[in-house]
This record gives sequence, structure tokens and C-alpha cells, in this order.
Amino acid sequence: MRVAQVSFRLGGVDGVSIEAAKWRAALESLDHDVVTIAGEGPVDRLLPGLAIGASEPPALAALFGALADVDLVVVENLLSLPLNPEARLVCATALAGRRAILHHHDLPWQREHLAHLGGPPNDPAWRHVTINERSRRELEERGIEATTIYNAFDLEPPAGQREQTRASLNVDDECLVLFPSRAIARKNVAGALALAEALGAVLWLLGPPEDGYDDELDALLGASDVAVRRGPVGSIHDAYAAADLVVLPSTWEGFGNATLESVTHRRPLAVYPYPVLAELRALGLSFLDIDDLDGIRAELAKPDVRRREANLEVARDHFNLADLPGRVATLLDDPGAH
Repeated sequence: MRVAQVSFRLGGVDGVSIEAAKWRAALESLDHDVVTIAGEGPVDRLLPGLAIGASEPPALAALFGALADVDLVVVENLLSLPLNPEARLVCATALAGRRAILHHHDLPWQREHLAHLGGPPNDPAWRHVTINERSRRELEERGIEATTIYNAFDLEPPAGQREQTRASLNVDDECLVLFPSRAIARKNVAGALALAEALGAVLWLLGPPEDGYDDELDALLGASDVAVRRGPVGSIHDAYAAADLVVLPSTWEGFGNATLESVTHRRPLAVYPYPVLAELRALGLSFLDIDDLDGIRAELAKPDVRRREANLEVARDHFNLADLPGRVATLLDDPGAH
């Protein structure tokens, strides 16, 4: 079977692209042929009109043509968030009555500035998949049945180069706090700066500013005395290896990949209680609260190995990348997916 993954952008470092790549690998492991279609990124079929901020949407005929040899379409967030409303309409029209899976990473009412634009479209031929139970319930309240498949993670990622990466960052014995995200408003860079300042630590902002956040980020950094490093050095595995502490101060995450990445890379995480975090904690995951300075300092002085091992067991049960092909196969085998 040939499967198309369709999105605003694919192949980048944003969460949707990262999880879409895992789904692609899972589908290919099930012997499906996968093609990628997006407005931006290193994709098989580029349709610039699908991109966020595109001046005009793709012609319906162009999207039909890109999907002509495809048996199943997996839509990665493009029909979930109205970040390009015209492209969303074109895509929904092209997929009407056609077998598709809508993989929802976010939903519009979960973003204050998008809440007025309405939820995802629906069609009897489509299946809806959410990355958390909160979103599944919210869709159900709006008359859309969905299945939850959590984001999945490699439980034994590469070790990464700790000393080499720290040397590249000009960090010696200082505490290095990793902010492993893009810099946008809801990621709460100010919270990360406050924590680093309280710890006397160096803050590493791994991702770039996006969504017009450049000026605000520059103002925040300019007003702070915290030593800051910016941009990637080496791989994501090197970044986690180099860090002494990971911080996720976001006020909203559809999932929050840094939670599980910190677990699989055996690093402590200080986190703000964004809404979906309660769901992850209910499964048994344990993290440090961002305002628990005594607990954070105690962890840095003497790591809680028992907590790390317990978190890994939870990850093994619920978020194991090795289980993703089986979960996707079950979804495809369900009569509702046809």
C-alpha cells in the first residue's frame, strides 16, 4: 500500500515533523511505501501552497495530482490547526470520501489565538488519532470519535558526546540547563531564564525563535544576566548528554517530547505543570516541579536513580518506539480505517 503523509512542513526539528518521521518508519517497517507531501521541507512532493504563511493555497488539481497514486493519506496536523485555513479547505475537499487518518498533534481550541476558528473537519471515511487522551475526549465532546496513540521514543538512544559538546559551548564546571525547544511564546523562555538565574546556571536555548518571537526573545535575553548559549551543537543526543538539567517551562504542549526524551536520555527534568502533563504523571512518570528549587538542587547534588529507573519502566510500557509499528498496524486493520 502506498501511504502519503501530508502537512504544512515535514523533515524539520519541530515536534510534528519528528513524530511524522517516526510514523513513516513504522509504516515502512510494515512494508508500506510512504511519500511525503508538504509546503516546506525536504519532502518527496513539494506543494508550497500548503505551507504556513503561503500567499495562496495549492490548486485543488495539484493536490489531487500529488495524491493520485496513493491508497491512504495520513494528515499531520494540517487539518487539525487552521494555520493555513485555505490550504485546510483544499485538503479537506481533496480527501472527501477518501481513506485518511487525521493525526492530531494540536487542536485549535487549545491555542487561545485560534480557538475562534473551529475544530477539524470530519468525514465517514476518515479516522482520527490524537497524541493524548485529553484531545481524544475533547473531540468526543464535539461528536468526533478518535483513538489515542501516544508519541513514541527510542528507549536506548545514542549516548552522545558530553565533554566534547560542553567544550564546544565553552562550558566547564558550570551547571548547564537545556531548553530543548523552539523559542515561541508558549514555550515560556522567561521561566527557563528564571530557573537558570536561581541556580547560577548556563541556559542553552537549543531551538530558534519562530512565529515572530525574535524581538521578544532578544528583549528577554537583553534584560537577563544569565549566561546563554544558543543554537544546536552536534546532535540532539549530544545536547542531552551535555546537560545537567532539562527544563520544559511551557504553558501548553500537545504532548511535550522533552518529558520522554529526558527519561530516555537519563536526565532530570524541571517542568511547568502544563495541562497534558497531568495525564503523563497519571501513567506513573515523575518529574521535578520548576519552582521546587530545593528539590532541583538536591537532584543535581545527588541524582535520584530510583526515579529514573521507574520512569524508564513507564516509558517501556506506554511510549516505546518499538511498539509503534504494532499500534499503527492495529489502527490500519480496524474496519473504521477503511
